[in-house]
Amino acid sequence: MNTFQFANPEFLHGLWLIPLLVLLYIYMYRRKSQTLRRLGNPTQLKRLMPERSLWRPHVKFTLFLLSLALLIVALARPLYGMSGKADTTRGIELAVMVDVSNSMLAQDVSPNRLEQAKLLLSTLTDRMQNDQIALGVFAGEAYPLLPMTSDYDAAETYINSLSPEMVTLQGTNLPAAISLAEKSFSDQEEVGKAILIITDGETHVEGAEEAAKEAAKQGMKLFVIGVGTTSGAPIPTAQGNLLDENGREVHTALNEQMCRQLAKAGSGQYLSLGQTEQVRAALQKGFSQLKQREITTVHSEADEQFPLAVGFALLLLVLETILYETKYSLTKQIKHFFTR
Repeated sequence: MNTFQFANPEFLHGLWLIPLLVLLYIYMYRRKSQTLRRLGNPTQLKRLMPERSLWRPHVKFTLFLLSLALLIVALARPLYGMSGKADTTRGIELAVMVDVSNSMLAQDVSPNRLEQAKLLLSTLTDRMQNDQIALGVFAGEAYPLLPMTSDYDAAETYINSLSPEMVTLQGTNLPAAISLAEKSFSDQEEVGKAILIITDGETHVEGAEEAAKEAAKQGMKLFVIGVGTTSGAPIPTAQGNLLDENGREVHTALNEQMCRQLAKAGSGQYLSLGQTEQVRAALQKGFSQLKQREITTVHSEADEQFPLAVGFALLLLVLETILYETKYSLTKQIKHFFTR
């Protein structure tokens, strides 16, 4: 359905200039008329100025106002009608699974492991252009958050909301995370598929390496980002550091060996989350080595009516220019040209 709309409607406020100019014109016209009356009788003045036209100045001013109004409308970018436009891009599909277990709140990296992971993902999505991304979380179980999409703004919103409160069962169920990531991809075989796992590897469920090997067999490359330090830290809670059932402080540390083995089993790459920008660059380099798919997206766009409005405005300005305020002015100039 065709609808008339404006891309920049704020410029339409400029139309308030039109009534102001009309009032100013009326005021100046009345003052001019009063001045002429003081000079003499209007009927006699008309005989003395036979070339003076009463209506031409009004027509010229009207043409000027119309052209000004059209130029203001043009600045507001009027849109009407729809046309199809095809965009072809090249990219991969990336399924991201983020560990949101309580151990990700440990502060052995600043401000904590989860915030570091969120910073990396925000930096990564900021640099994305043609890739598609899916997002999920896991702890004792895995849950999807965002299906495969090119909507990076939506991805950013979900990334900022990541929290341990999203899951109820604690743990690090890597097999479930990998399985959910596999289900996030499309059926297209010609596109490179990458799984990105961000975790500290703490108290993980068995079977992760087997799940990684199975994903690799299906053509998916596994990237593992280890968050935290091997020296570790306690897990903060609202009531203080987390304690076990015996009242002892729980200490969590990055299981780097497990993360390396997982990445190797998935024919991928392991990276320790230290400098965010360096890790981001390494990831994008790894992604660029995957098979890129050409994706043609056809979408509808409203047709711009800007040229039409500008064209009519220029036409009115030309008419305003060639229309003289006095009678016979053009004829006189032509005669003067040929008698020189």
